[in-house]
Amino acid sequence: MSDGFLIALISIGVTVLFVLGVPIFLIIGLWVIGVSLVIDFTLANIGVTLYEGLNFFGLLALPLFILTGDLIKNAGIAKRLVDFAYSILGWIRGGMAMSALGACGLFAAISGSNSATTATIGSIMHPEMTKTGYDPNFAAATAASGGTVGIIIPPSIIFIVYGFLMNLSISDLFLGGMIPGVIMVAAMQLACWYMARKHGWGEIQRLQIKRILRAFLGAWLGFFAIGLVVWGIYTGKFSPTEAAGVTAGFCLLVGIFMAPFARMLKIPEDGSAEGLSVAGSLLVPGFRIRELPGIILRSGYITGMLVPLIAVSVVMQQILSLLGAKEFVTEMLANLGGYYPILFACMALVLLAGTILESLPNTIILAPILAPIAAGIGVDPIHFAVVFLVGDAIGFITPPYGLNLYVASGITGIPYFRLLRYTVPYLLALLIAWLVIALVPDLSTMLLVHEGAGVFQQQ
Repeated sequence: MSDGFLIALISIGVTVLFVLGVPIFLIIGLWVIGVSLVIDFTLANIGVTLYEGLNFFGLLALPLFILTGDLIKNAGIAKRLVDFAYSILGWIRGGMAMSALGACGLFAAISGSNSATTATIGSIMHPEMTKTGYDPNFAAATAASGGTVGIIIPPSIIFIVYGFLMNLSISDLFLGGMIPGVIMVAAMQLACWYMARKHGWGEIQRLQIKRILRAFLGAWLGFFAIGLVVWGIYTGKFSPTEAAGVTAGFCLLVGIFMAPFARMLKIPEDGSAEGLSVAGSLLVPGFRIRELPGIILRSGYITGMLVPLIAVSVVMQQILSLLGAKEFVTEMLANLGGYYPILFACMALVLLAGTILESLPNTIILAPILAPIAAGIGVDPIHFAVVFLVGDAIGFITPPYGLNLYVASGITGIPYFRLLRYTVPYLLALLIAWLVIALVPDLSTMLLVHEGAGVFQQQ
């Protein structure tokens, strides 16, 4: 039998295992080992590449940003960000669901993770939305869709991986994702408003400047954490990895040292500032030291799922290169001719891959193939990175994979397939936003300070 036939059999076999629910890490690992044996590629190289693929200082930011997300949730900071968003949008029909989407954007600006954003905001907002008249399926789909901005609004774990792969400034990538992330949130909020208005979902509260100011004061720690990350990276005071460490340390200190004062003033453990004095609203519940091992363990669990996936995907990328995948795709796209046909074809490939692969393997496998093609037709590297990763993010709510849908299903108990129908408006809104981002490069590049480009490439 020819090598091509054996590789096809291996690919079909692992596809069947994927459909049966085998973890994606094992799927890619089995494919890598099987194809390596077929093409006589030394297995010793797998171990070397697994190690070298992770031997990158910038990747230290990944577990730190994941830990930051868990810390701000347990400290009660996330609840205050949600309350602030609702104080601004509660007067609009669908305001609570729109505020959930806004809170996803604020939470993403600290955590950098889509699954953490979906889980945290979903666990806070789903019960509240259900109590105020929203369809439970729509409420869960809202949390899943809002989580897509978790990897676009900086700091972003996937931007760090992309910068590592393509030797791009991580700081420039972070800046490139700011405006597109806001556009994604705004597009989903418009879709949310339309659906809520159509079905009469939600309650409307009176707009009160006093309430907004009080909610802003209550959320000051969250805004400080966001500002710390943006200021440190934008001014060059921190590398992205150092920013992750500083932010995690800040949230850790807040969580531990706020707890005793919060108990003295009887601040609710859910983080709500309703009914508290101005002084009381400035504090958050925090967490006890004995809770810290559990928080770190949960963060380590997520990191332990993601990091091996990155390592084995690097090996897969290497083998695909040996098989000529890059040349094949380059030749196929080159025949299309023209800037927009090639750009749109790249976007279609990213979206298609995102329906069956998690964002990390999708990025590690496709980015080194598609980015040089895009550069060859004159697409700015930072702009293409943003376009690529926005498409990657949309894959979080597209079946059959749709990771955010699984997360939302897990925290709400609603079956995965019941959420699909309610994600359609959000999916359409995100696709329109994606098209606008692709057609207007300035949205991704206007904030860049090119004199500083490359400063953090190896950090």
